Amino acid sequence: MKQKKSSEPQKILLITGVSGAGKTTVLKTLEDLGWETVDNFPIKLAAQLLKIPASGGEDGPNTPLALGFDSRTRGFDAGALIEQIKALQTQPNLEILTLFLDCAGVEIERRYAETRRRHPMAQDRPAMDGVAIDRQLMEPFRRWAETVVDTSKLSAYDLQQVIRERFTSATTPHSTITVTSFGFSRGVPHNADLVFDLRFLRNPHWDSNLRPMTGMDASVAEYVAADPKYDEAMEKIRDLLRFLLPLFDAQGKAYINIAFGCTGGRHRSVHVAETFGNWLREDGFALTVSHRNLTSRPIDALEEPANGANRITALQGSQST
Repeated sequence: MKQKKSSEPQKILLITGVSGAGKTTVLKTLEDLGWETVDNFPIKLAAQLLKIPASGGEDGPNTPLALGFDSRTRGFDAGALIEQIKALQTQPNLEILTLFLDCAGVEIERRYAETRRRHPMAQDRPAMDGVAIDRQLMEPFRRWAETVVDTSKLSAYDLQQVIRERFTSATTPHSTITVTSFGFSRGVPHNADLVFDLRFLRNPHWDSNLRPMTGMDASVAEYVAADPKYDEAMEKIRDLLRFLLPLFDAQGKAYINIAFGCTGGRHRSVHVAETFGNWLREDGFALTVSHRNLTSRPIDALEEPANGANRITALQGSQST
């Protein structure tokens, strides 16, 4: 049966802000929620883009669209772009919203130093010079935007939560799911609905070659998956989630946070969270995977191996060198 074309206006969210404030994180989160996203998009081409049918076809539902741009976008002119957006907003078939991401200059400088990237506006100067230039260029958008989010005190995980709460798409077929990895040594996430303790699996931390790596690395994943209890445990957890998630849907639960924890939050929980993220997507769920302690420093005193022999072997190895 041919689906009737939606009579609702096309929802478009324009995402901009100062460089380093989290635009990429926002776009990835919206994509996980079922939005179509385009980054670094020249706004002057928006009218042409909207003539292209959405992935559902001309007669399909109006999938919400998020367009990211900033001062680096080709043809950037704040005043001219605002006028172009105002013209688009007069069209009755469009619902256009603007989101501006702001952040304190000191925090932006810290983020660029942490990632060892140069600020795009200061390739041969201190990052703070680039921050000042960027902020001046973007100020007209900040004053004009309907929504301003200050990310100065927000981690990537916190920002994802803010976006999920504000912009969850009505096209998402299930509850909005977050799969989180974390370390018990640093506390259980306060918003976790389902918590799975993975400390029964052998701990890569006590392998000197694997310790600097994370669960995102193939060698760590292979080490964890080689545990004799791994396959059986993963299948039982997967069966449980397949049973529970539709029940949460039926009860209208909007958000579900599935948390996988190990001791430090860098190895076992990260690998398993990524694995379940892929499995749940295969099952048709829209979700976001977040790693709370991925960048935390490995500390021996916080780790308790699944098998004491692992630690003994590691200590003997360090004493012999």
